[in-house]
Amino acid sequence: MTIEGGQGAAAGRRLRLGMVGGGEGAFIGAVHRIAARLDDRYELVAGALSSEPERAKASAAALHIAPGRAYGSFTEMAEREAARPDGIDVVAVVTPNHMHAAPVRAFAERGIHVICDKPLTHRLEDALELAEVVRRSGIVFGLTHNYTGHPMVRQAREMVAAGAIGPVRVVQVEYPQDWLTTRLEESGQKQASWRTDPARSGAAGCVGDIGTHAFNLAEFVTGLRCERLAAELSTFVQGRALDDNAHMLLRFAGGARGMLWSSQVAPGNENALRLRVYGETGGLEWAQEQPNHLLHSPFGEPPRLIRRAGAGASPAAAHASRIPGGHPEGYLEAFAQLYRELADQIAARLDRRQPDPASLLVPGLEEGLRGMRFITAAVESSRRDAAWTALEG
Repeated sequence: MTIEGGQGAAAGRRLRLGMVGGGEGAFIGAVHRIAARLDDRYELVAGALSSEPERAKASAAALHIAPGRAYGSFTEMAEREAARPDGIDVVAVVTPNHMHAAPVRAFAERGIHVICDKPLTHRLEDALELAEVVRRSGIVFGLTHNYTGHPMVRQAREMVAAGAIGPVRVVQVEYPQDWLTTRLEESGQKQASWRTDPARSGAAGCVGDIGTHAFNLAEFVTGLRCERLAAELSTFVQGRALDDNAHMLLRFAGGARGMLWSSQVAPGNENALRLRVYGETGGLEWAQEQPNHLLHSPFGEPPRLIRRAGAGASPAAAHASRIPGGHPEGYLEAFAQLYRELADQIAARLDRRQPDPASLLVPGLEEGLRGMRFITAAVESSRRDAAWTALEG
């Protein structure tokens, strides 16, 4: 099968979307479905929505997926969809971390494009093997580090690249939550259960779940690569198997320095992702809970508040916006931005043309590998009493 999948041109129709995972009770599956529909670029037509076949079929029925395209396993789905003349163009993999690699491989090997939730896998060695499969396949591959889709995050990236704050000196990023302040996993809560289980989450808990978002955001906005880190991972809730808090020092290529804090045991914080970047001539500050604002502080001048659709907003911000100023855009719209840009890339591939360059900022395979190297280095550094540890590769 070619990378076009034998499915014809994309012009005049929605992309046919399949989903692996994301059935009844799955938070992130519903988010992906909303994101896919927001700009009307996809139609969900197939799914293997649970590892339990009966539950998978019930979930598919609830989402109005035709019985013949409600599959009991992702392997069956990959085989049968690849053989259909109207098979899916792209699949969204929204399973727990340990179940990313096998579905991505199954669909990539059949030339079906993939949108995968982060992190890439639950072990670095699996990620490296998977990367080779994806590269050989030539498919479009997107990783949903959704915060990169916010208009003001795009604006901040553009301003740093244009030298608006001068060469970067200091990067401060934090992502505190409080939902795991108690041992919620003992209650049977599904999200807490798999995120605190090493077999499903991987070697890190908080670091893999939200620390990866903070790390990705820091590199995305600054354009800098973190070369080394010193990390202390802590488990404050007694009996928990994985970290629920992390403090790190970061060293970036070119000499910039940074600090990263991620926590899921910080009472009073819901989803307080925040990035501050300081250069020789100014600073930038963005907070996820006030996503439509970016604070620009030129040295020696009054701070300037840039609004998503107001004076000073850039073309990069406009590209990632949908509605007029004063109407807030947030989490779902940022997620949808990645889906919209991946739709642009996939449609261009199907139509054998070049995609819009503005749609090429979606995190992909390389960002996935960076995230896995970040997790691995953080765990190793903490094991060695916060020793400085290189991010290999």
